[in-house]
Amino acid sequence: MAIRLTHTVIPVSVKLKTPARISARSSLPFSVGDWRGVSIFSGARQLVVSAKVKQRRGEDIEDPVPIEEDSSTDELVDDQFLHFEERDFSGTPCVPVYVMLPLGVIDMNSEVVEPGELLDQLRTLKSVNVDGVMVDCWWGIVEAHTPQVYNWSGYKKLFQMIRELGLKIQVVMSFHECGGNVGDDVHIQLPEWVREIGQSNPDIYFTDRAGIRNTECLTWGIDKQRVLRGRTALEVYFDYMRSFRVEFDEFFADNIITEIEVGLGPCGELRYPSYPAQHGWKYPGIGEFQCYDKYLMKNLQEAAEVRGHSFWGKGPDNTESYNSTPHGTGFFRDGGDYDSYYGRFFLNWYSRVLIDHGDRVLAMANLAFEEIRIAAKLSGIHWWYKTASHAAELTAGFYNSSNRDGYGPIAAMLKKHDAALNFTCVELRTLDQHEDYPEALADPEGLVWQVLNAAWDVNIPVASENALPCYDREGYNKILENAKPLTDPDGRHLSCFTYLRLNPTLMQSQNFKEFERFVKRMHGEAVPDLGLAPRTQETKSE
Repeated sequence: MAIRLTHTVIPVSVKLKTPARISARSSLPFSVGDWRGVSIFSGARQLVVSAKVKQRRGEDIEDPVPIEEDSSTDELVDDQFLHFEERDFSGTPCVPVYVMLPLGVIDMNSEVVEPGELLDQLRTLKSVNVDGVMVDCWWGIVEAHTPQVYNWSGYKKLFQMIRELGLKIQVVMSFHECGGNVGDDVHIQLPEWVREIGQSNPDIYFTDRAGIRNTECLTWGIDKQRVLRGRTALEVYFDYMRSFRVEFDEFFADNIITEIEVGLGPCGELRYPSYPAQHGWKYPGIGEFQCYDKYLMKNLQEAAEVRGHSFWGKGPDNTESYNSTPHGTGFFRDGGDYDSYYGRFFLNWYSRVLIDHGDRVLAMANLAFEEIRIAAKLSGIHWWYKTASHAAELTAGFYNSSNRDGYGPIAAMLKKHDAALNFTCVELRTLDQHEDYPEALADPEGLVWQVLNAAWDVNIPVASENALPCYDREGYNKILENAKPLTDPDGRHLSCFTYLRLNPTLMQSQNFKEFERFVKRMHGEAVPDLGLAPRTQETKSE
């Protein structure tokens, strides 16, 4: 493992006798190890550091790393700590830190789950100066049984608890199903009355080429179709958001609610449900196009007729399946049909449907919420980023092939509505992806750089969150690097960061100490142990 010094804090010279390869699985669909390798410095003797990484199947892998150092660093020897390179963020701009509450914090009866335990956890978060929490307001709970009959009672109790502790709230208008995706530990379906409509008209859901329906959320093809008991999908979303705005007026007036993140697709993200685990998708599959419900197909046919090529009014037939690779398809391979006249037409249409949906729903959100800031969430689809077609991004609706910018038009649409961009995967490292899944040709760091700059170029606020649970210092340091880029000439930084997610593992003593340290550094405060990490038991024994 090569050590790259870009901002040296401790002047020591290091000679690696044997290169170490420390691997930690770190991609959207998989769990992350408890500890990841860092550049390690210790005393003036040869030291073997064992880096342990918890693999998915439970095996531990140890890579001994003999390190020889100069005797001039004797004064830095500390039996309790490892010395390593770490940037000092004291005096940097404050980036507020929010914590997502558990997905099932409100049950299907609209009651707060285990309020006593939750209150203790909230107090603990407040004690380390966390700025606030993020709460999903589930459509499937609030408007569960009857159209336009809303039950906000559980959320009112929850919000009151949060307000009494002096915490702020980010609210998510969650118009999607919970369950079946990474990190989902509860199952919350779409409202019962919506599912009843879906039984007789399954085309209200996104559909793949094989005709398989995805019930995570409603297809964008019915945004303007009166198929939901006399209302369009846009009207349903607006009525729900306006009900929330009226019911929680006091929380808006007191500035307790600081932001509304508007759900725009699966997982609340502006994307097609192109990689559904419940349909057999596995990382790093390219996914499949999701435009085969009758409403979107009619839209495609009309667009083809306007273009003057009515035979283009169908989806591509050579994209293979969810778990294919780009080079295994006629459409996504280098020089494939994705860059043909038809391919460019189809991808333009497919991505335009996504942008138009965001445009319409965010316009409704601004009407519903008036002056409060709204936000939209984009997923970090980093696999196959190093290929020409960017196949996984294309099936998700981001027309971001190597000869085209897929995120600039989305940023421009958000700018139109004064909406912030919330982006994921800021904790992921490209090197980790290359070591664990070299075949995926992933580049999360390149993707983050592109998306953040697309948003900053049009001067919209950019917030972020981690894609996977993060408890280790290396992950936190990566988040900090992206939150406050050292080399940005304009000193731009994230508007806020939301940590995924409050759970018992985070509250464990050592994990929470690391989290508290992270919060201080995000706030621009100094920490006393800069460049120091507690030694593991294995290291001490060497």
